[in-house]
Amino acid sequence: MIRKSPRKAVVTYLQQKERPKLTAPMPVNLHVALMRQDRMPLHFYRYLQYRIGRRWHWVARLRLDDTALAALVHSQETTIDVLYLDGAPTGLFELRAQQDDSVNIEYFGMMDHAHGMGLGRWFLKQAIDAAWELNPNKVTINTCTLDHPAALPLYQKFGFEPIGQSDTFIHPLTDDDLLKIMKRD
Repeated sequence: MIRKSPRKAVVTYLQQKERPKLTAPMPVNLHVALMRQDRMPLHFYRYLQYRIGRRWHWVARLRLDDTALAALVHSQETTIDVLYLDGAPTGLFELRAQQDDSVNIEYFGMMDHAHGMGLGRWFLKQAIDAAWELNPNKVTINTCTLDHPAALPLYQKFGFEPIGQSDTFIHPLTDDDLLKIMKRD
């Protein structure tokens, strides 16, 4: 087994205390659908996590066993919406209601083939609107230095303000990790 070196990252925590007034229209001439996924099959969730997050080192959920993953994904506090482009799954946002009456955007992202089409701004606005529909006192999100370079500026453009930072290490998936994930499903 080849071990991959941990990657250092700086995590930036952001919050929004009121719904932004900024609009983001859906790009024209695209066949797009956004669907809430109730009781999402774990294999589909893992597929989305891997395909969307592989470049950005979304590894935490992929390493969970079925019981732990189902407890998060199927929790009453969690909602997951999947973006479809031309009938194929293309992105997701996952919201989680917190005990302090806030809502965290746990995951937000799109697959590579959807980048550059103007969907990102519209899709983020959909995530933010869905979070505010839950009537929180604030909406939170975080990003790190391993994320898409446009993530932090885009979040700030939509009214998220940085409230803190921390250092962390991300342990990239090895081939053995990927094999274990595939065998699970």
